Amino acid sequence: MELPASFVDYTRSLLGEEEYEKLAVALQQEPPVSIRFNNEKWKMQDEGLSAVHSPFGRVPWSSEGVYLDERLTFTFDPLFHAGCFYVQEASSMFVEQALRQYIKEPAIMLDLCAAPGGKSTHARSVLPEGSLLVANEVIRNRSQVLAENLAKWGHPDVVVTNNDPADFAALPSFFDVILTDVPCSGEGMFRKDPVAIEEWTPENVEICWQRQRRIIADIWPCLKPGGILIYSTCTFNTKEDEENVRWIQQEFGAELLPLEVREEWNITGNLLKDESAGTVHWEDIPVYHFFPHKTKGEGFFLAVLRKPCIETDENETKKAWETINSQKSAISKSTIARAAKKKGKHAGKGVPSVAKELMDVARSWVRDIGNYSLLTDAETVYAFPNARLEELEALRQKLKVIQSGVSVGEVKGRDLVPAHALALCPVLLRDGAFVVEDISYEQAIAYLRKEAIVLPATVARGFVLLTYRGVPLGFVKNIGNRANNLYPQEWRIRSGYLPEELRIL
Repeated sequence: MELPASFVDYTRSLLGEEEYEKLAVALQQEPPVSIRFNNEKWKMQDEGLSAVHSPFGRVPWSSEGVYLDERLTFTFDPLFHAGCFYVQEASSMFVEQALRQYIKEPAIMLDLCAAPGGKSTHARSVLPEGSLLVANEVIRNRSQVLAENLAKWGHPDVVVTNNDPADFAALPSFFDVILTDVPCSGEGMFRKDPVAIEEWTPENVEICWQRQRRIIADIWPCLKPGGILIYSTCTFNTKEDEENVRWIQQEFGAELLPLEVREEWNITGNLLKDESAGTVHWEDIPVYHFFPHKTKGEGFFLAVLRKPCIETDENETKKAWETINSQKSAISKSTIARAAKKKGKHAGKGVPSVAKELMDVARSWVRDIGNYSLLTDAETVYAFPNARLEELEALRQKLKVIQSGVSVGEVKGRDLVPAHALALCPVLLRDGAFVVEDISYEQAIAYLRKEAIVLPATVARGFVLLTYRGVPLGFVKNIGNRANNLYPQEWRIRSGYLPEELRIL
């Protein structure tokens, strides 16, 4: 690996000769592989999560993160596709500490730059019960990947949006927590991503820190007074890290919050020099750097800031919320008919009676249906928590929502076909709603390739939930001589071969 000369000079000056040489050596080494388990999925297995954890070293700042001895063939592991674990860089799991230490009550959280979904799935696992997560991605195709990963993770209290940060200005004082894992120069990813090295220039660093400030300025009004902003990058330099944090403090009066960390984690503190004294203050300011020569992970930076709990103009605040509330539409059963009419496909074809029958079917599939409302979007029925309906409607009025709650089923003619997302949501899928058939590894791979599946003659006809090692994979429609594969076409494994050496959990 040949590092850019400007990067070498700057980082050597930042860290000192000895520390820089250690970093340079670490950047030539293979990066560690880490994953984070989805405890809700492992509850369905006989061996449980503790048995799976035991062979691996734990990521010390994450309750469900582990290091692997080698990279697995993730594409060919059915448990990966079932959402039993997420492949996530270990240092970035440190976000968990900020959430656990400062978010104690149900909260509305925004993950602003969320794709592909590592931090969003992690946040959804550690937020207090009753919280709502809004995961946003500005780039359309990346937002689809984000939606897929969150669907696999299997939580109903999630909304996925596809918006520019400036669009959120329409929701003043809406969020209790905002995570801004801002686009950066990518210095911390050098050993994992050669493209990051090729694209790095001092000019790009300048562009990045200015873009990061614009993002913060756009999103800051959306944070409630007293709310928490988590600022993170995957860089080493102070321009994108400490200097931006200092700017947030000075510009918005934010309070920088400390985190309790253990000495053995080897996290590095503030690197910003006191220009007058020419020294480095390592402990004065609570910011957190991860360097690959000191911590087992890639480069990462995080700071936690609190918005001032100042008294705002009551009339201004009242007016802002009146604007939001005035645009909330009533959510009721009539939503189904309105969606069908908007689509136009079923106009004049007895929509109300058909829709009611299908909604009854959908209700029979959902656990604890009294806690959820069944809504429709075109021909899709989805479940969303009753407790967060007002927030959902505000989001739908102001933003481009591409996924909310969990899809329960899709209307196909006079039938309701169970949605794949329902199979992957253990807290929503009612026990006994479907016939269940556990399949072999070979059958699981065939299913994930969207190939036809043949089930034993004893399996009842109709919709069948396939499981692998007790964990739901998805649905088929058994018609006797074969089972029609209902796995999403766009999610299928496209490779037609199996590697010679399989390494799976």
